[in-house]
Amino acid sequence: MEKIISIAPGRTCLFGDHQDYLGLPIIACAINKHITLTAKKNNFNTFQIDLPDINTKRTIGIYDKFGILEKEDFFQSTLQVLKRYNCTPNHGYNIHITGTIPINSGTSSSSALVVAWVQFLIKAFGDEALLTPEKVSQIAFEAEVLEFNAPGGKMDQYSIGLGNIIYLETGNDFSYQILKAPLTNLIMADSGVPKETLGLLKQLKTNAWKAIEEVKDKVPNFNLNTAKIEDLQRYLNHVSDDIQPYFEAALGNFDVTKKALASFKKEKLDLVEIGDLMNQHHHYLKNLLKITVPKIDIMIDAAIGAGALGAKIVGSGGGGSIAVLSPKHKEKEISKAILNAGAKSIYIAKIDEGARISVTNY
Repeated sequence: MEKIISIAPGRTCLFGDHQDYLGLPIIACAINKHITLTAKKNNFNTFQIDLPDINTKRTIGIYDKFGILEKEDFFQSTLQVLKRYNCTPNHGYNIHITGTIPINSGTSSSSALVVAWVQFLIKAFGDEALLTPEKVSQIAFEAEVLEFNAPGGKMDQYSIGLGNIIYLETGNDFSYQILKAPLTNLIMADSGVPKETLGLLKQLKTNAWKAIEEVKDKVPNFNLNTAKIEDLQRYLNHVSDDIQPYFEAALGNFDVTKKALASFKKEKLDLVEIGDLMNQHHHYLKNLLKITVPKIDIMIDAAIGAGALGAKIVGSGGGGSIAVLSPKHKEKEISKAILNAGAKSIYIAKIDEGARISVTNY
């Protein structure tokens, strides 16, 4: 008998939080925390899904006809999307799903689950041509974002599917680059404060686009993708006072991400420069988009005070995790300071190879 094992890592955004839904680039990496889906054929026409980490079990009939999508029902949305790719279940499986990615912490446990589910369904029922990192990432994006008309972008699914450190152009000229920079000493710390996602994303996206449209109305041929930070004040003259911070954050984070890409491409990675850019990015997230909470602020202040090169909030905000760049040999000292500041958990993150799948005998 065969079993299918589908593994998908978590991710952290290094540069470009709240940029992908604007069609702007991001730099993110897959990290070595994972969702692992193990599937064995059964003699029923059902998926018997067991998620012991959240004490949940679910049965889905392979011939079920779904009605209206329930909020965040990614099992159902993925099945619906894959039908359009001629991937339709024809027998049942017992499915066991566990994870080491902290839940609701800003490191994409839900996206990792979707990627793992997509991989399994394609391997079991689909065309092997779909089982590439790019196609798996795109299908996961459709299932998690487009199927729900949600406000998110492509960063999570592609970071997880492709693995490594990636620079992702998320706009109409969609493309990506794998960055082979030897980024080490990356500390991840979970605040224990559950993050907000959909509501906060919708609010920030709406205000950012409103500000951008105000500039477009007054500046002929304005293009956010070619705008320069040096022209910020000229653009802000055309933006209503209450939404100026959203425009400044968009342009500022875009500028930081471009500088970070240049830094990652240098022959020798300058961790001090990368850390400084992380701090600049966090400035926009904290002071303009205001997505941090007091506990996150305390943790970041503790990390910087203990000698961290850079630190930033990760994900949609309102809670979640921070990413911290440590000098060599200071990881323990910085980690202790963050724990003393109230972090729920902490770990040294390594760059992960990305989503993968295997078939073994049992």
